[in-house]
Amino acid sequence: MDALFEPLTLGDLELPNRILMAPLTRGRSEESHVPNDLQIDYYAQRAGAGLIISEATGVHPKGMGWYRAPGIWSNEMVAAWKPVTEAVHARGGRVFLQLWHMGRVVLPTYIGGEAPLAPSAVTADGEGFVPVEGQVELGARPYVEPKAMDQADIDEAVAAYGRGAANARDAGFDGVEIHAANGYLIDQFLRSGTNRRTDDYGGSAKNRARFLREVTDAVLAELPPGRVGVRISPTSSFNDMSDEAPAEVAAEVGRVAEQAKLAYVHLIEPVEEGFMPMPDEPVAGDLRSSYSGPILQNGAFDAETGAKHVADKAADAIVFGRPFIANPDLAYRIREGKPLAEPNMELAYVGGANGYSDYPPYDEQAELPR
Repeated sequence: MDALFEPLTLGDLELPNRILMAPLTRGRSEESHVPNDLQIDYYAQRAGAGLIISEATGVHPKGMGWYRAPGIWSNEMVAAWKPVTEAVHARGGRVFLQLWHMGRVVLPTYIGGEAPLAPSAVTADGEGFVPVEGQVELGARPYVEPKAMDQADIDEAVAAYGRGAANARDAGFDGVEIHAANGYLIDQFLRSGTNRRTDDYGGSAKNRARFLREVTDAVLAELPPGRVGVRISPTSSFNDMSDEAPAEVAAEVGRVAEQAKLAYVHLIEPVEEGFMPMPDEPVAGDLRSSYSGPILQNGAFDAETGAKHVADKAADAIVFGRPFIANPDLAYRIREGKPLAEPNMELAYVGGANGYSDYPPYDEQAELPR
């Protein structure tokens, strides 16, 4: 496991290990999308990660369609995030905020009955979940046809990412990750299955990446490039996504990241079947062909496959998701060869501390990997 415990320079940060925590949407904020004390404990417990990437955090009310997920668009949200970052830093950790706009998979219930926004009026196949009066369980509702964004909509969304970056800085985060994966707004622009535009934001992979370039510029107006990363998933079908040439998307995002000198690109590309299927034609090599900086890889890794991936120089660090749910001290357990606890997935997205911050470390007195 030595490869996972080699230090890593990631932009402006020096990481003590290459076991990173993935964004994990957990639905523990207030209904107003303001974080609360639960997040303080949860993130501080996981400070032994080389870097924590926060759960997806909304940059604009129009882009928020997940019950009790957090936001970063208001002063109240900034104030609520500050104790979280302070708690992580007090334990020697580092944490980025992931900037998120859900685009077409926002249900009208969340945005006053309005249609969600997207690059094109292409409805996602599937359902989202909304609170139902008088019921504990969320109710499933089919996605609706989105509004194709005009230039004013695009400009408003780009500005929201910039404000989100500024607010993240003010809340004490070490940096931000631009969420351009998993079928959300930026990914909807990047991929041909959802981007049918005929203007400068559509057509070629370069044109489809224009929105990402503009978002990146807005974020870099608030933060240095060594404090900014981007996450992509060109081969994933999650949220009814598709593309005619995923390798071209990966290479184009690599060019955006290279030109902007971003701290890293975070690629979702499973190496085994799991939460997401393995791609038939991986694109990690296409990304590497155009981007010379650190590549983080996420997708069905365990300690052994992750260590081998890093040792083989296939990635610079591994981003673990579900293992961090029940193992707040994941890096310690991997380093010491301790068994991993299994999460209760029935409590993954609901409840309070149960199934969230009540998973104990293996050894309360153990020193975190630094």
